[in-house]
Amino acid sequence: MIVVTGATGNVGRSLVRQLVAAGERVTATSRGISAADMPEGVLARRADLTDVESLRPVFDGAEALFLQNGGPTAHLMPTAEVLEAAVAGGVKKVVLLSSQGVVTRPDSASHGQVAYAIEEAVRASGLEWTILRPGGFASNTYAWAEPVRTSRTVAAPFGDVGLPVVDPDDIAEMALVTLLSGEHAGHSYELTGPALITPRQQAAALGDALGEPVRFVELSREEARAMMTRFMPEPVVDTTLAILGDPTEAERRVSPDVERVLGRAPGAYGEWARRNVEAFR
Repeated sequence: MIVVTGATGNVGRSLVRQLVAAGERVTATSRGISAADMPEGVLARRADLTDVESLRPVFDGAEALFLQNGGPTAHLMPTAEVLEAAVAGGVKKVVLLSSQGVVTRPDSASHGQVAYAIEEAVRASGLEWTILRPGGFASNTYAWAEPVRTSRTVAAPFGDVGLPVVDPDDIAEMALVTLLSGEHAGHSYELTGPALITPRQQAAALGDALGEPVRFVELSREEARAMMTRFMPEPVVDTTLAILGDPTEAERRVSPDVERVLGRAPGAYGEWARRNVEAFR
């Protein structure tokens, strides 16, 4: 049996579907999950990565674990204790969803340091491990869904700065392969899309998927910062804006790891947009 944490997120939900299609038994967990959120046959259990006791019954009888690194609450996750509970429940293998920031922003408290500490705990756990380090997600553009639906408009900063955003379904497939095969033990993979794409090009791709134009409005850094600080801590906002506006060469690099492991090129943003167009319609 395989435990999937963060199972209602963009990666976790896709991974659960792929594991079920592969014939695997799955326990899916997140803080607010219900059976209605999951495919038939999947055991849905509510648990919180910041609460080890809530995870113990989830791990009981499991053989492998997909560990989402906690996202915004990553700094609150007692990773070593979570992994000890997993081992006590029978888990032998862990695939960690980490962050590209471990290698591209190692000095950033919000994007590198916390993720690195979680990785270190995984490496020290005694479990067979694989680490996945995605860059920006294509699904981050769900934040544009309401203005696209209501006014066919996208407003974002740095309209002509490109990054190789990755399709969450590709991350999920990488997790599937590394969970089911032993040949990836001890490896860390950096996950990106196949090419750089700018926010302006993403808006155009959404327009192509919808069959009608989507107007792009470029925000200044100051305007974007004012919007983002409404729902993100200031240090996180500042590092995020640095990545979006002044990416390093490492953040702009297209990684070969998805193609190397899956035997195919990673999906382009336009493919993701067409597959998820109903969210923007």
